[in-house]
Amino acid sequence: MIETEFDVAAIGSAIVDVLAKVDESFITTHKLQKGGMILIDENQAEEIYKAMPPSIEKSGGSSANTIAGIVSLGGNAAFIGKVKNDQLGKIFIHDLKAQGVHYTTRPATDGISTARCLVAVTPDAERSMATYLGATREITKSDIDEEVIANAKVTYLEGYLWDEQHAKDAMREAVRLAVKHGREISLSLSDSFCVTRHKAELLELITSNVDILFANEAEIKELLDVDNVKDAAKKLSGMCKVSAITLGSKGSVIVSGDNIYTVPPGKGIKLVDTTGAGDLYAAGFLFGYTQGYSLDECGRIATIAASEIIQHIGARPEVRLAGLL
Repeated sequence: MIETEFDVAAIGSAIVDVLAKVDESFITTHKLQKGGMILIDENQAEEIYKAMPPSIEKSGGSSANTIAGIVSLGGNAAFIGKVKNDQLGKIFIHDLKAQGVHYTTRPATDGISTARCLVAVTPDAERSMATYLGATREITKSDIDEEVIANAKVTYLEGYLWDEQHAKDAMREAVRLAVKHGREISLSLSDSFCVTRHKAELLELITSNVDILFANEAEIKELLDVDNVKDAAKKLSGMCKVSAITLGSKGSVIVSGDNIYTVPPGKGIKLVDTTGAGDLYAAGFLFGYTQGYSLDECGRIATIAASEIIQHIGARPEVRLAGLL
Protein backbone atom coordinates (compact mmCIF):
# COMPACT_ATOMS: atom_id res chain seq x y z
CA MET A 1 0.00 0.00 0.00
CA ILE A 2 1.07 3.60 -0.57
CA GLU A 3 2.22 5.07 2.71
CA THR A 4 1.39 8.70 1.94
CA GLU A 5 -2.20 9.82 1.72
CA PHE A 6 -2.50 12.26 -1.17
CA ASP A 7 -4.52 15.41 -0.89
CA VAL A 8 -5.55 15.13 -4.54
CA ALA A 9 -5.14 12.57 -7.32
CA ALA A 10 -5.88 13.85 -10.83
CA ILE A 11 -6.73 12.03 -14.04
CA GLY A 12 -5.98 14.22 -17.00
CA SER A 13 -4.14 15.21 -20.12
CA ALA A 14 -0.37 14.71 -20.22
CA ILE A 15 0.60 17.48 -22.61
CA VAL A 16 3.65 19.56 -23.44
CA ASP A 17 2.68 23.22 -23.94
CA VAL A 18 4.23 25.33 -26.68
CA LEU A 19 3.54 29.00 -25.89
CA ALA A 20 4.18 32.00 -28.12
CA LYS A 21 3.11 35.64 -28.28
CA VAL A 22 1.24 36.35 -31.51
CA ASP A 23 -0.85 39.11 -33.07
CA GLU A 24 -4.59 38.88 -33.71
CA SER A 25 -4.11 37.92 -37.36
CA PHE A 26 -2.47 34.65 -36.29
CA ILE A 27 -5.75 33.61 -34.63
CA THR A 28 -7.73 34.30 -37.80
CA THR A 29 -5.22 32.77 -40.21
CA HIS A 30 -5.07 29.46 -38.35
CA LYS A 31 -8.79 29.41 -37.48
CA LEU A 32 -8.21 29.26 -33.73
CA GLN A 33 -11.04 29.87 -31.25
CA LYS A 34 -10.21 33.14 -29.49
CA GLY A 35 -9.95 32.43 -25.76
CA GLY A 36 -10.87 28.78 -26.23
CA MET A 37 -9.48 25.43 -27.30
CA ILE A 38 -9.83 23.46 -30.53
CA LEU A 39 -8.70 19.91 -31.24
CA ILE A 40 -6.34 19.35 -34.16
CA ASP A 41 -4.65 16.41 -35.84
CA GLU A 42 -0.93 15.80 -36.11
CA ASN A 43 -0.61 17.47 -39.52
CA GLN A 44 -2.36 20.62 -38.28
CA ALA A 45 -0.13 20.60 -35.20
CA GLU A 46 2.98 20.58 -37.39
CA GLU A 47 1.59 23.37 -39.61
CA ILE A 48 0.70 25.71 -36.73
CA TYR A 49 3.93 24.93 -34.88
CA LYS A 50 6.03 25.91 -37.90
CA ALA A 51 4.13 29.20 -38.20
CA MET A 52 4.57 30.16 -34.55
CA PRO A 53 7.20 32.76 -33.58
CA PRO A 54 9.90 31.84 -31.03
CA SER A 55 8.19 29.87 -28.28
CA ILE A 56 8.53 28.44 -24.79
CA GLU A 57 8.05 24.69 -24.34
CA LYS A 58 6.90 23.50 -20.93
CA SER A 59 5.11 20.47 -19.54
CA GLY A 60 1.44 21.26 -19.20
CA GLY A 61 -2.01 19.76 -19.36
CA SER A 62 -4.85 21.25 -17.34
CA SER A 63 -5.07 18.88 -14.37
CA ALA A 64 -1.30 18.30 -14.40
CA ASN A 65 -0.91 22.05 -13.91
CA THR A 66 -3.37 21.86 -11.02
CA ILE A 67 -1.43 19.03 -9.39
CA ALA A 68 1.87 20.89 -9.80
CA GLY A 69 0.23 23.89 -8.12
CA ILE A 70 -0.98 21.81 -5.18
CA VAL A 71 2.53 20.49 -4.60
CA SER A 72 3.94 24.02 -4.87
CA LEU A 73 1.52 25.09 -2.14
CA GLY A 74 2.83 22.34 0.13
CA GLY A 75 0.33 19.56 -0.57
CA ASN A 76 0.80 15.94 -1.58
CA ALA A 77 -0.55 14.99 -4.98
CA ALA A 78 -0.60 12.29 -7.64
CA PHE A 79 -1.24 12.35 -11.37
CA ILE A 80 -2.51 9.71 -13.80
CA GLY A 81 -2.03 10.49 -17.49
CA LYS A 82 -0.57 8.92 -20.63
CA VAL A 83 2.48 9.90 -22.67
CA LYS A 84 4.52 8.02 -25.25
CA ASN A 85 8.08 6.98 -24.54
CA ASP A 86 9.42 9.71 -26.87
CA GLN A 87 11.32 12.96 -26.36
CA LEU A 88 8.32 15.05 -25.33
CA GLY A 89 7.03 12.23 -23.13
CA LYS A 90 10.34 12.03 -21.28
CA ILE A 91 10.30 15.80 -20.76
CA PHE A 92 6.79 15.61 -19.31
CA ILE A 93 7.66 12.76 -16.92
CA HIS A 94 10.84 14.44 -15.72
CA ASP A 95 9.17 17.81 -15.13
CA LEU A 96 6.27 16.41 -13.12
CA LYS A 97 8.40 14.11 -10.96
CA ALA A 98 10.98 16.86 -10.38
CA GLN A 99 8.21 19.00 -8.89
CA GLY A 100 7.43 16.28 -6.36
CA VAL A 101 4.32 14.80 -7.97
CA HIS A 102 3.66 11.05 -7.61
CA TYR A 103 3.46 9.85 -11.22
CA THR A 104 3.79 6.20 -12.23
CA THR A 105 1.58 5.79 -15.31
CA ARG A 106 3.46 3.61 -17.79
CA PRO A 107 4.27 5.39 -21.06
CA ALA A 108 3.18 3.87 -24.37
CA THR A 109 5.99 2.21 -26.31
CA ASP A 110 4.35 2.44 -29.73
CA GLY A 111 1.54 4.26 -31.50
CA ILE A 112 0.92 8.00 -31.69
CA SER A 113 3.24 10.59 -30.15
CA THR A 114 2.99 12.56 -26.91
CA ALA A 115 0.32 15.26 -26.87
CA ARG A 116 1.10 18.93 -27.32
CA CYS A 117 -0.88 22.13 -26.91
CA LEU A 118 -0.01 25.12 -29.09
CA VAL A 119 -0.89 28.22 -27.08
CA ALA A 120 -1.19 31.51 -28.96
CA VAL A 121 -1.08 34.47 -26.56
CA THR A 122 -2.43 37.71 -28.04
CA PRO A 123 -1.57 41.26 -26.79
CA ASP A 124 -4.71 41.27 -24.60
CA ALA A 125 -3.19 38.29 -22.69
CA GLU A 126 -5.91 35.93 -23.91
CA ARG A 127 -4.76 32.44 -24.81
CA SER A 128 -6.16 30.52 -27.76
CA MET A 129 -5.22 26.87 -27.80
CA ALA A 130 -4.89 24.23 -30.50
CA THR A 131 -4.43 20.81 -28.96
CA TYR A 132 -3.15 17.61 -30.52
CA LEU A 133 -4.19 14.99 -27.98
CA GLY A 134 -1.82 12.30 -29.20
CA ALA A 135 -0.98 9.62 -26.66
CA THR A 136 -2.95 11.24 -23.84
CA ARG A 137 -6.21 10.04 -25.41
CA GLU A 138 -4.92 6.46 -25.21
CA ILE A 139 -5.35 6.32 -21.43
CA THR A 140 -7.57 3.37 -20.48
CA LYS A 141 -9.26 1.90 -17.43
CA SER A 142 -6.18 -0.26 -16.83
CA ASP A 143 -4.10 2.89 -16.23
CA ILE A 144 -6.24 3.90 -13.24
CA ASP A 145 -4.32 2.87 -10.12
CA GLU A 146 -6.80 1.88 -7.41
CA GLU A 147 -4.23 2.41 -4.64
CA VAL A 148 -3.72 6.01 -5.73
CA ILE A 149 -7.47 6.72 -5.83
CA ALA A 150 -8.05 4.96 -2.51
CA ASN A 151 -5.34 7.03 -0.84
CA ALA A 152 -6.38 10.45 -2.16
CA LYS A 153 -8.81 12.69 -0.31
CA VAL A 154 -10.13 14.06 -3.61
CA THR A 155 -10.09 12.56 -7.11
CA TYR A 156 -9.92 15.39 -9.66
CA LEU A 157 -11.24 14.93 -13.20
CA GLU A 158 -10.42 17.05 -16.25
CA GLY A 159 -13.32 17.84 -18.57
CA TYR A 160 -11.10 18.03 -21.64
CA LEU A 161 -10.68 14.23 -21.58
CA TRP A 162 -14.43 13.71 -22.04
CA ASP A 163 -13.87 14.02 -25.81
CA GLU A 164 -12.20 10.60 -26.04
CA GLN A 165 -14.07 7.36 -25.31
CA HIS A 166 -11.07 5.50 -23.83
CA ALA A 167 -10.34 8.46 -21.56
CA LYS A 168 -14.01 8.83 -20.62
CA ASP A 169 -14.08 5.17 -19.60
CA ALA A 170 -10.92 5.71 -17.55
CA MET A 171 -12.50 8.64 -15.72
CA ARG A 172 -15.66 6.66 -15.04
CA GLU A 173 -13.46 3.95 -13.54
CA ALA A 174 -11.78 6.56 -11.32
CA VAL A 175 -15.22 7.72 -10.19
CA ARG A 176 -16.23 4.14 -9.39
CA LEU A 177 -13.11 3.60 -7.31
CA ALA A 178 -13.44 6.91 -5.49
CA VAL A 179 -17.02 6.06 -4.56
CA LYS A 180 -15.96 2.56 -3.51
CA HIS A 181 -13.37 3.99 -1.11
CA GLY A 182 -15.52 6.84 0.16
CA ARG A 183 -13.44 9.60 -1.41
CA GLU A 184 -14.66 12.91 -2.79
CA ILE A 185 -14.78 13.70 -6.50
CA SER A 186 -14.02 17.00 -8.21
CA LEU A 187 -14.53 18.01 -11.84
CA SER A 188 -13.29 20.91 -13.93
CA LEU A 189 -15.51 21.68 -16.92
CA SER A 190 -12.37 22.85 -18.77
CA ASP A 191 -13.92 24.46 -21.86
CA SER A 192 -17.36 25.75 -22.90
CA PHE A 193 -17.19 23.95 -26.26
CA CYS A 194 -16.44 20.71 -24.44
CA VAL A 195 -19.52 21.37 -22.31
CA THR A 196 -21.61 21.91 -25.45
CA ARG A 197 -20.48 18.59 -26.89
CA HIS A 198 -21.19 16.56 -23.75
CA LYS A 199 -23.75 18.56 -21.76
CA ALA A 200 -26.14 15.73 -20.90
CA GLU A 201 -23.40 13.34 -19.77
CA LEU A 202 -21.64 16.00 -17.72
CA LEU A 203 -24.86 17.02 -15.99
CA GLU A 204 -25.55 13.39 -15.12
CA LEU A 205 -22.03 12.97 -13.71
CA ILE A 206 -22.24 16.20 -11.71
CA THR A 207 -25.62 15.50 -10.14
CA SER A 208 -24.73 11.88 -9.37
CA ASN A 209 -21.11 11.92 -8.22
CA VAL A 210 -19.35 15.30 -8.21
CA ASP A 211 -18.71 16.95 -4.85
CA ILE A 212 -16.61 19.93 -6.03
CA LEU A 213 -17.22 21.58 -9.40
CA PHE A 214 -14.98 24.14 -11.12
CA ALA A 215 -16.14 26.28 -14.04
CA ASN A 216 -15.67 29.70 -15.54
CA GLU A 217 -18.56 32.01 -16.36
CA ALA A 218 -18.98 30.87 -19.98
CA GLU A 219 -18.83 27.19 -19.05
CA ILE A 220 -21.40 27.35 -16.28
CA LYS A 221 -23.83 29.39 -18.41
CA GLU A 222 -23.53 26.82 -21.19
CA LEU A 223 -23.95 23.86 -18.83
CA LEU A 224 -27.04 25.19 -17.09
CA ASP A 225 -28.58 27.19 -19.96
CA VAL A 226 -28.69 30.41 -17.96
CA ASP A 227 -27.84 34.02 -18.80
CA ASN A 228 -26.05 35.05 -15.62
CA VAL A 229 -24.08 33.72 -12.68
CA LYS A 230 -26.85 34.55 -10.19
CA ASP A 231 -29.22 32.12 -11.92
CA ALA A 232 -26.42 29.58 -12.18
CA ALA A 233 -25.83 29.78 -8.42
CA LYS A 234 -29.50 29.03 -7.76
CA LYS A 235 -29.35 25.88 -9.88
CA LEU A 236 -26.01 24.78 -8.45
CA SER A 237 -27.16 24.98 -4.83
CA GLY A 238 -28.82 21.60 -5.07
CA MET A 239 -26.57 19.91 -7.61
CA CYS A 240 -23.29 19.30 -5.77
CA LYS A 241 -21.61 20.02 -2.47
CA VAL A 242 -19.43 22.94 -3.62
CA SER A 243 -19.18 24.89 -6.88
CA ALA A 244 -16.52 27.48 -7.68
CA ILE A 245 -17.14 29.82 -10.61
CA THR A 246 -14.26 31.99 -11.82
CA LEU A 247 -15.14 35.39 -13.27
CA GLY A 248 -11.79 36.63 -14.58
CA SER A 249 -11.04 40.17 -13.47
CA LYS A 250 -14.24 40.15 -11.36
CA GLY A 251 -12.94 37.46 -9.00
CA SER A 252 -14.95 34.34 -8.29
CA VAL A 253 -18.09 33.01 -6.65
CA ILE A 254 -18.33 29.91 -4.45
CA VAL A 255 -21.69 28.20 -3.98
CA SER A 256 -22.44 25.66 -1.27
CA GLY A 257 -26.09 24.95 -0.62
CA ASP A 258 -27.77 28.27 0.14
CA ASN A 259 -24.42 29.93 0.94
CA ILE A 260 -22.74 32.11 -1.68
CA TYR A 261 -19.26 33.52 -1.12
CA THR A 262 -17.95 36.34 -3.31
CA VAL A 263 -14.17 36.29 -3.63
CA PRO A 264 -12.50 39.49 -4.89
CA PRO A 265 -9.81 39.36 -7.58
CA GLY A 266 -6.12 39.75 -6.81
CA LYS A 267 -4.73 43.29 -6.55
CA GLY A 268 -1.79 44.94 -8.26
CA ILE A 269 -1.56 42.30 -10.97
CA LYS A 270 0.36 42.83 -14.20
CA LEU A 271 -1.54 40.62 -16.62
CA VAL A 272 0.77 38.80 -19.03
CA ASP A 273 -0.85 35.47 -19.94
CA THR A 274 -4.09 33.87 -18.71
CA THR A 275 -2.90 30.34 -19.60
CA GLY A 276 -3.47 28.09 -16.59
CA ALA A 277 -5.41 30.61 -14.51
CA GLY A 278 -8.30 28.23 -13.98
CA ASP A 279 -5.94 25.32 -13.36
CA LEU A 280 -4.13 27.17 -10.58
CA TYR A 281 -7.37 28.49 -9.12
CA ALA A 282 -8.43 24.85 -8.74
CA ALA A 283 -5.03 24.05 -7.22
CA GLY A 284 -5.38 26.72 -4.56
CA PHE A 285 -8.96 25.83 -3.80
CA LEU A 286 -8.35 22.09 -3.52
CA PHE A 287 -5.24 22.64 -1.41
CA GLY A 288 -7.23 24.78 1.02
CA TYR A 289 -10.18 22.38 0.96
CA THR A 290 -8.09 19.31 1.75
CA GLN A 291 -6.29 21.18 4.54
CA GLY A 292 -9.62 22.02 6.21
CA TYR A 293 -9.86 25.74 5.45
CA SER A 294 -13.26 27.46 5.20
CA LEU A 295 -14.70 27.91 1.71
CA ASP A 296 -14.05 31.65 1.57
CA GLU A 297 -10.44 31.01 2.68
CA CYS A 298 -10.16 28.36 -0.06
CA GLY A 299 -11.27 30.99 -2.54
CA ARG A 300 -8.65 33.44 -1.33
CA ILE A 301 -5.88 30.82 -1.60
CA ALA A 302 -7.16 29.99 -5.08
CA THR A 303 -6.95 33.65 -6.07
CA ILE A 304 -3.36 33.90 -4.82
CA ALA A 305 -2.35 30.88 -6.90
CA ALA A 306 -4.18 32.09 -10.02
CA SER A 307 -2.75 35.60 -9.63
CA GLU A 308 0.81 34.26 -9.71
CA ILE A 309 0.30 32.28 -12.89
CA ILE A 310 -1.17 35.10 -14.99
CA GLN A 311 1.82 37.39 -14.40
CA HIS A 312 4.19 35.33 -16.57
CA ILE A 313 4.18 33.10 -19.65
CA GLY A 314 3.34 29.47 -18.91
CA ALA A 315 0.96 27.48 -16.74
CA ARG A 316 3.31 26.29 -13.99
CA PRO A 317 4.32 28.43 -10.98
CA GLU A 318 7.64 30.26 -11.24
CA VAL A 319 7.90 30.68 -7.45
CA ARG A 320 7.05 28.43 -4.53
CA LEU A 321 3.38 29.20 -3.99
CA ALA A 322 3.58 28.23 -0.32
CA GLY A 323 5.70 31.33 0.20
CA LEU A 324 2.95 33.58 -1.15
CA LEU A 325 0.43 32.40 1.45
